[in-house]
Amino acid sequence: MLFSHPKDFTPVCTTELGYMAGLKAEFEKRNCKIIGLSVDPVADHGKWATDIERTQGNKVYYPMIGDPGLKVAKLYGMLPAEAGDTCAGRTAGNNATVRTVFMIGPDKKIKLMLIYPMTTGRNFDEVLRVLDSMQLTAKHQVATPVNWKPGNDVIILPSVSDDDAKRKYPQGWKQPLPYMRVVPQPDSNDETRQAVMSR
Repeated sequence: MLFSHPKDFTPVCTTELGYMAGLKAEFEKRNCKIIGLSVDPVADHGKWATDIERTQGNKVYYPMIGDPGLKVAKLYGMLPAEAGDTCAGRTAGNNATVRTVFMIGPDKKIKLMLIYPMTTGRNFDEVLRVLDSMQLTAKHQVATPVNWKPGNDVIILPSVSDDDAKRKYPQGWKQPLPYMRVVPQPDSNDETRQAVMSR
């Protein structure tokens, strides 16, 4: 996961970096590496990390890319080519579009982009939920419905034939619509599976 920031020493980002540092164990449990980015130099990141730990209570353990030449921000489409080639003289307002969360898969392709306004703190609990969904769906040929949480029912992908679905889910599925096949989340324990199927 790469998450970017428009400037060091900004109040909303300070809370975000601190909260993210507190989620270290959760991301490690999911085998997900975290890297931050801000358009300021790495030397500034070090000073900012001290403020973050002092006010948010968590030490920033993940690397923070310095992007004073704006190269990474442009490469990922967060700033236009004509934005110049230095962070000097730029404000957080000039860099407002550098507020994106990127989830990058093992195949090095971007799987998710979440872009937030500067005045709204990012919801990293939601980022964890999305990561759980992406890992589950990549492994089991399912999709997760609206507001899904780990342990909830999932949907068998339309690309999976009924014959293949019967082999994978011999206990069957609920089918509220001809194109919707609902099953308990794979990997959930047998008690949960039975309780869901008896609804």
